[in-house]
Amino acid sequence: MSYIDLKSAPKREDRLKACIAHGGSVCDLGGKGKKSCLVDDGERGFTQGSICLLLPALAMLNTLPDNVVLMHSAIGCGTCTHSQNANVRFGGNVRWGKVKDGTWLSTALNETDVISGGDAKLEQAIIEADKRYQPFSISVVSGCVPGIIGDDIDTVVKQVQPLVNAKLLPVHCEGFKTKIWATAYDAVYHSIGRTLLESTTSEKGAGEGGDAGLAPYQGLERLPRTVNLMNVSSMGRIDELELTRLLTGLGLAVNVFPVFAHPEGMVTATQAALSISTCPTHDDYFLTYLEERFGVPYLLKHMPIGIENTGLWLRDVARHFGAEEQGEEIIRREEAELHAALAEFRPLFTGKTVFVSAGEFRALATARLLEELGFRVVGIRSFHHDAFAEGEYEKLAASAVEDYPIDIANVQPFEEVNLLKRVKPDLFLGHANGNATAAKLGIPTHVIYNTGLAYIGYRGAYDLARRLARQRKNPSYNRRLAENLRLPYTDDWYQSPPFSYINTRGGVTA
Repeated sequence: MSYIDLKSAPKREDRLKACIAHGGSVCDLGGKGKKSCLVDDGERGFTQGSICLLLPALAMLNTLPDNVVLMHSAIGCGTCTHSQNANVRFGGNVRWGKVKDGTWLSTALNETDVISGGDAKLEQAIIEADKRYQPFSISVVSGCVPGIIGDDIDTVVKQVQPLVNAKLLPVHCEGFKTKIWATAYDAVYHSIGRTLLESTTSEKGAGEGGDAGLAPYQGLERLPRTVNLMNVSSMGRIDELELTRLLTGLGLAVNVFPVFAHPEGMVTATQAALSISTCPTHDDYFLTYLEERFGVPYLLKHMPIGIENTGLWLRDVARHFGAEEQGEEIIRREEAELHAALAEFRPLFTGKTVFVSAGEFRALATARLLEELGFRVVGIRSFHHDAFAEGEYEKLAASAVEDYPIDIANVQPFEEVNLLKRVKPDLFLGHANGNATAAKLGIPTHVIYNTGLAYIGYRGAYDLARRLARQRKNPSYNRRLAENLRLPYTDDWYQSPPFSYINTRGGVTA
């Protein structure tokens, strides 16, 4: 049975054997004798706060036009939407010239609902949302409380669907069920597949025997030169345009999906000739589903960040369509132009050290790009680990001047600050909400991904270099910040082994 036939997507700990607790080095994970945390993953004896899978799930759902997000949980769940709304407004404006807030509601479960159940409250909320906003779709997102008290959002959705015009998408985001927040991507794609794609395509004809769950759908019009370009909520329009530029150079039509894609048009994804991942961490669940159900092949290997990885990514696409010569010509021309443009920046970067922190594939691909610019990587913190990234670790191990630490951690700033004190990088790259620790240590920081900045493809490599050059010239803000702030860690912790709180099956690592 396919995962899509289940009520909810399995957690990544089970499906991919993913882990969030490992301390090692790039040679451990990328060398011939690599020791993967897939084998010895354990727990931390001490842990600091991390994010819930609601945050990345809502970051995707809030971008969907003509969609209402209905949180079924306590009132505090989903408030990350407030900070995400700027991206929703900006993203809509650059794509359609229309500034529009995301629409989200909450059933605001209280103590009485916890005791008596919240199904009736959810049903009323769905009907009211449909009446008030008249959207194309309503994403019914389940938080922790319904999962604990046993509310069944799928049954409620099934009962209410005939009473409303909007398509109802049940999304399971019970945060206590998984420690791998990337499971959120699977949860959203699971719902899109079961509600928007399965129901639409079943009207056009199913596989043999008429059972949509047994075979890929037949009778759908195939678009032979159209590709699905998978985007992520932290990818800006400028990055989508860069990759679209490269793909149209191969004579391809591009369907950008799913962020900021209208739910009504998502069925196009089932008709494409190929699906192309921009982040294997983000895309693997859905691309596997598209191939199983609709026979759409996919590429899921490289992330087009940096010179080398963008070339590998584009070559794979060109090879699939028999356009190798055309692809090589594009790569040759783009790389020649980029290397000439980067010449003025390299003297500023050569020999400077950098620490990178982000989701696994993004962190590793960015580290490789920084090496290409002349930096020396001295540490990486990946938010989780699974087998998809093994090839990236091999690239970094092969190019490393000397071994350096790898911290597999769902944030855990106490380990980060220990490592930063030891390796003392000249620069830190991390997410906007994860740069504070390094900044307070006086280390110049730069954000990994910003929806208004270029990061991907050849243009992204140049624009990042240009921004880092400006930052290298004026690091005074972080220096002054460190002079006036003190982090809440003791000197004893700074002198302790950074991974001493990771408990493995064999004991405690040091």
